[in-house]
Parts: sequence; C-alpha cells; structure tokens
Amino acid sequence: MKVLGIDPGTAACGYGIVHESDGRLRATCHGWWRTSARERPAARLLTIFTGVQELIAEHAPDAVALEESFVGADARIALSVGQARGAVLVAASSVGVACAEYAPASVKQAVCGYGRAEKDQVGKMVKAILGLQEVPAPNHAADALAVAICHALAPPLQRAVAS
Repeated sequence: MKVLGIDPGTAACGYGIVHESDGRLRATCHGWWRTSARERPAARLLTIFTGVQELIAEHAPDAVALEESFVGADARIALSVGQARGAVLVAASSVGVACAEYAPASVKQAVCGYGRAEKDQVGKMVKAILGLQEVPAPNHAADALAVAICHALAPPLQRAVAS
C-alpha cells in the first residue's frame, strides 16, 4: 500500500508518501508547499491542488490521508486549514483516489504511542519508523509522513471508517 499523507495548511502544507510492503514501511518522498500571504487565496489553494495532483500522477498512491483540522482559538486559521483540506480532497477525488482523515491525537497515538506527543517527538518517531538518516524537515513534512504512517498501519476496518 502506498499512502500520500498531507498536513494541510495554506501558508505551509506538508506532504509525505509512505510505501508499506510486507509489514515494512519506507518513505518515498516528502516536502512541503509554501505560499505567501501576499498571494490571493485562490492562487494559494491552486498551488496545493496542483501539487497534490502532480504527486498522485507521479507516485500513484492507493490513498490520501489528511490530518483533521484542529480548531483552536483562532477561527481564521481553522478556516484557512479547512480550505487547504478542501483543495486536497478535491484534487484526490478528481482522479479517483480515496481519502481518509485522522484526528491529530490519533496520528500521534499511532506514531508515538501517546496522543499528546510534542512535535519533536513525532519527528523523531517518524525518523525511527521509516529508518531515515535525519528527522524530516520542516515539521510539516514530518507531520505528513506521520499521517501516512497512521493510515498505512491502521487495521483495514479502521481505514474504512476513516474514509
């Protein structure tokens, strides 16, 4: 199974592809898209939409997994993240790739064994699980790989429910 994980955001949107085969995980690629606040919102979302479509075309993942929005004190940030999530969902859906969504605590639980793990813990565990030389940078890419790991390791029934 090959999973494209996404850590959504309009200013910084992380991505990571994990390939699971015979119980072993390896990272295929990871990175992030950064957009400027000076750009129009539609242009920023188009960057994410196009980036997701290009990754899907190049790597043919079996699924796209996204982190659900965390609604904190700033409603504007939640709205912005929601728009980025929408761009990802439409990009994947437009080419027939199934999407699954996971709460941040579920991702941390799957990767670190603790649902309130700090960002640096997530990065270190992603490095260890995937056998990487370094912690993926920036943390948006590490978070995206963590979401992909969460989906790849989820039992089949849990993957079906997350969709």
